[in-house]
Amino acid sequence: MRVALTLSYDGTHYLGSQIQTETNNTIFGVLTQVLLSLGIKYKVVASGRTDKGVHATAQVCHFDVPDFWQDINKLKDTLNKMFPSSIYAKSLKTVDGDFHARYSAKKRSYRYIIKTQNTNPFESNFVTFMKDAKFNNIHENIGLFKGTHNFKNFMKTGSDVQSTTRVIYKAFAYKYKDYIVLNFEANGFLRSQIRLMVGALLTCTKEQIQEKLSGQKEHKVKPAPSNGLYLSKIKY
Repeated sequence: MRVALTLSYDGTHYLGSQIQTETNNTIFGVLTQVLLSLGIKYKVVASGRTDKGVHATAQVCHFDVPDFWQDINKLKDTLNKMFPSSIYAKSLKTVDGDFHARYSAKKRSYRYIIKTQNTNPFESNFVTFMKDAKFNNIHENIGLFKGTHNFKNFMKTGSDVQSTTRVIYKAFAYKYKDYIVLNFEANGFLRSQIRLMVGALLTCTKEQIQEKLSGQKEHKVKPAPSNGLYLSKIKY
């Protein structure tokens, strides 16, 4: 039986979500160890990866479960009892045998949160503090990313992908009190793409972003810090 698990997690102290051979200190490294202790030895497949320090409110993965785990509600409760407080199983449901958390996904959404105030220890792991962030510039320029573009200038070097073209369906920003919230929805994202887009919105002019998108000029940009980024939704 195949199940789809939706997780939320605080990625602050993890080395990303993807399983790594040299450490279990990743989101799916922890999940795999918990599943093994419950007699579930099937491979966990995620909708995508999040980098070190990145959070999620709705990461999706799938795996198969043996016959003795027919009670899905009990399995979900058991997972939450065994998870550290930084990981939470939001939902667990049965799916068709051909469901694939990554390849069945149609759209992926991310949120980036900036606070335009002095830093404080209670939010430092969860928002990016930037007092001089200019909302009007972000609000005006974020729409440049909408549509189909070659994002080769907005990905981490060393990425191994067949195509750097992605379709962004939504790209918008709004203010809430002292926070600036940026939202992106696409058919997929390249490694560090969102953090590099946010970095460009914070440091580049409209013309420079257009030149990066068109491939005319590279315009070196630092990726925005990971702590403000959240994987917020996967649509199937």
